Amino acid sequence: MPLDPPIDIASLPAPVQRVIGPGAPAPMRMMAARGAVPGLKPEQIATVVVLFARAELPHIDATVRETAEATLAKLAPPIRDGALSSPEVPPGVLDLLASLYPDDEAAIERVLTNPAIAVDTVKRIARTGSEKMTELVATNEQKLLEHPSIIEALYMNKKTRMSTADRVLDLAVRNGKQLNIPAFKEAAEAITNELIMEPADEPAPDDILFAEAQLHAEKLEREGIAENAVIEDEEGKEVIEEKAKPLEQRIRDMTVSQKVRMATLGTAAARAILVRDRNRIVACAVVRSPLLQEGEAATIASSRGVSEDVLRIIANNGDLVKSHVIKFNLVANPRTPIATSMRLIVHLRSDELKKLAKSKNVSGQIAKMAKQELDKKKPGA
Repeated sequence: MPLDPPIDIASLPAPVQRVIGPGAPAPMRMMAARGAVPGLKPEQIATVVVLFARAELPHIDATVRETAEATLAKLAPPIRDGALSSPEVPPGVLDLLASLYPDDEAAIERVLTNPAIAVDTVKRIARTGSEKMTELVATNEQKLLEHPSIIEALYMNKKTRMSTADRVLDLAVRNGKQLNIPAFKEAAEAITNELIMEPADEPAPDDILFAEAQLHAEKLEREGIAENAVIEDEEGKEVIEEKAKPLEQRIRDMTVSQKVRMATLGTAAARAILVRDRNRIVACAVVRSPLLQEGEAATIASSRGVSEDVLRIIANNGDLVKSHVIKFNLVANPRTPIATSMRLIVHLRSDELKKLAKSKNVSGQIAKMAKQELDKKKPGA
């Protein structure tokens, strides 16, 4: 793993340079690789060990490098904690140490409160850290506004509390920051109409509701219930599958902002329910999710329970409409805007056009156009 940001060796304190330099005696190097250098501060010892283990120093032999790597894996707590807390530690060393203790909340708290921390280190913790870690990241509003990519990472981390995701999103919207998150337009629109909760030590009821919905959605996924969380009854009406009803109930109790985030980060079962939400903001967020699979999109494209806006978004997604199944389902769906269907029908194959030409479920205009496109494909036409 390369050091990021890189360490400028020339800027390191003289005692560190003497130890890592090519003129250092071999016994001293080996002692340093073991983390035992008299006179050096904890952050300096950690820096030496990190450089011996990971930096490209041509004068360091394999034995010293391997020893330093072993020391790094079990750095003595006084050295580790001293390095994590010192504002004099190089940001690249701090980043590497943080990556070695991703689940140690006490260690990560030291990292996050260290003024030497690099933005990319904050971003990684925001993207992958635990609930407690994300709460710590979210407290530094100045850094969030200076680097909106940290807000993006917090929002997309499933472990971030829903109330915290709302708060940092609201912070970005109020300060005119454009975020690179799926369905940002929908999320920003939703948050402007909602009450933003203040930070608290314990999760709020909305946080618990969102977490419970996530657990139910993941349980359904393990049970093999994905986009089929919504099924057709004997009359052809779309209804919630029995096992998915507890999830549907929790989704029903959510705010619009919660639904949009669930649409973005949730499972296929959650998306199957949310895409049929009466609120256009929520439904559209589903088909902007980076987790949406081709099979889900094909199912949605054939549904008469979704809005025209949803179908239009799918039709305008160049990656999705590469699928002939999706193109056919959109054209065959009477809820698809007629202009959209007419644009797609010219790309269908002969067998698909034949089905449309004979179908009683499409408009006369689409059936007629399917016949015309078939005629064009005939030999000699």
